[in-house]
Amino acid sequence: MQPSGNLISEPTATDQYILVIKGKPEGPFSIEQLREHKIKPGDFVKTPAMDDYKEAHEIAALRQLFGFSRRPLPMQYFGSFDQRATAAVIDWLIILAALVLLAFVVMLILLVALPGDDNKMIRIGITIGIIAFTPIAKIVYNTKMESGPKRGTIGKQLMKIRVCDIYGEQITSSQALGRNLGKYLSTATLFIGYLMCFFTKKQQCLHDMLAETLVIKDRLDG
Repeated sequence: MQPSGNLISEPTATDQYILVIKGKPEGPFSIEQLREHKIKPGDFVKTPAMDDYKEAHEIAALRQLFGFSRRPLPMQYFGSFDQRATAAVIDWLIILAALVLLAFVVMLILLVALPGDDNKMIRIGITIGIIAFTPIAKIVYNTKMESGPKRGTIGKQLMKIRVCDIYGEQITSSQALGRNLGKYLSTATLFIGYLMCFFTKKQQCLHDMLAETLVIKDRLDG
């Protein structure tokens, strides 16, 4: 089974759970104590190993123990277009800054090692290298971060949104790669693939639909 959401490990029947009661986190509680509190499928819970709350029905161990059926994610959980766009801008700036810094270091080394007549060609070569490598670096960065335990790039983390599969679970590396390659198709359609998020119930862009992924907001803080 895939890791669930923001989990370090999949919660089990022996875990202690923090339960949100009347808007305040209380506990941790054992399974028996959760029974005493008459936990419901929509109640927010988390274990110490989780960095975000989940509804009880989203956790396999609790579904099995309490007989909950899985529910679709409520509409308010999906990340908005402006959150996603802002996160993308932040990530592009991070990638460009990292590559420019790397290029600057390489240029200094080459300028010291090679004669002055080759300086212009060095600058041109490094500039072309940055332009050519930036899209590749962005795909590698997005794929690694979105399929990792944080489920999102630095930009997405700052905007408090995350990438998951259609069940709210952590995505695989292949899904993350497919999602990010699919962005070229979303762009090639004159950005209609991105605008599709305004017309789909789960606010999915074309690349989300192709990879069967969602972008969701953080549920609760602390």
